[in-house]
Amino acid sequence: MHRNVANLVVHTDLNMLSVLQYAVEALKVKHVIVCGHYNCGGVKATMGKQDLGLIDNWLRHIKDVYQSHQSQIDSIADPQARWDRLVELNVTEQVQNLAKTSIVQQAWHRERRPMLHGWVYDLRTGYLKELALMSTDAEINDIYRYQWDQQS
Repeated sequence: MHRNVANLVVHTDLNMLSVLQYAVEALKVKHVIVCGHYNCGGVKATMGKQDLGLIDNWLRHIKDVYQSHQSQIDSIADPQARWDRLVELNVTEQVQNLAKTSIVQQAWHRERRPMLHGWVYDLRTGYLKELALMSTDAEINDIYRYQWDQQS
């Protein structure tokens, strides 16, 4: 298990990559789950403009998600619903980030695993909502796809 503020999958985060590599290569996990939660304070902080110090550099990744989906998010009138939607979009984006790693792609190539899941936990109801599911045949932009020779 790896936890961080706002469940980010950042390709320069050596801690996350080490946990992922160990889980996929040594433990041979069949499923990797990104589980966010509604009312996430990290996600809410990105929706504002307050200077929070060093954490602003980490939360910048969620601001990028916001920017990519800004017209959709800004079209939601209710502030809670807007916040919930950014939580969901962030989880989905982080699953995509997992799929872009060479660690996951190599396991997909060699062993047809793991499945990637994106869930959000609703603290208000206790329910989990599945937002994303990616398997070994998932479509990702070709620029992110690695290739290995046929021997590996």
